[in-house]
Amino acid sequence: MTAIRRRSIHALASLLILAGTSACSLPTASAASALPAPKVDVPLAATHSEQVAVLAGGCFWGVESVFEHVKGVKKVWSGYAGGNADTAHYDLVSDGNTGHAESVKILYDPAQVSYGQLLQVFFSVAMDPTQLNRQGPDAGTQYRSVVFYGNDEQKRIASAYIDQLTQAKAFADPIVTQVVPLKAFYVAEAYHQDYARLHPNQPYIVFNDAPKVRNLKQLFPNVYKTEESVVDVQLH
Repeated sequence: MTAIRRRSIHALASLLILAGTSACSLPTASAASALPAPKVDVPLAATHSEQVAVLAGGCFWGVESVFEHVKGVKKVWSGYAGGNADTAHYDLVSDGNTGHAESVKILYDPAQVSYGQLLQVFFSVAMDPTQLNRQGPDAGTQYRSVVFYGNDEQKRIASAYIDQLTQAKAFADPIVTQVVPLKAFYVAEAYHQDYARLHPNQPYIVFNDAPKVRNLKQLFPNVYKTEESVVDVQLH
């Protein structure tokens, strides 16, 4: 089965779910809420430099699209993390047996946005951290939610934030997002990059990913930035 065919099936599944369920079963992005800022974080840097965050939260199309609209983020790549280089290919990752998770690599300016702020956006609008090995219509270990930390500081901030949200009972169900060391990030195939921006009318994007960007704009107006082509498709 080709990669495009797999994703077409995912898009069809999304439409079937929406057609056959009640409003309470709509994609998670529709029920997003702004979570409190992390109590443990680093202050904004005094100088402009480049730092990297790697996060996984379901289909990388939507997570990439969210962070492309966050102030201070300079570039986002869709890719794979958690497995080996020889299996970092979409047709293999889609089988769910490679150890990889669909992930995004975020290049950001720490003078404009902190690592903790990125995590606040991630947990608030990019995915549902209580869904185990799935997000919305997509199921499998490749869709698990993960914070891949690159250093001890990122590990400390991420672990503390999950503890903070857990103690505050921010979610009705337990948070299952993993916090694990980043071994390597492998950039996904070219057709996955900027997919939501380039295909705003694709049904999967309309129902699963565009609402995440709208929620970002509504819940975090101070960090939201527009792009030349914004994924902001309205449902009719």
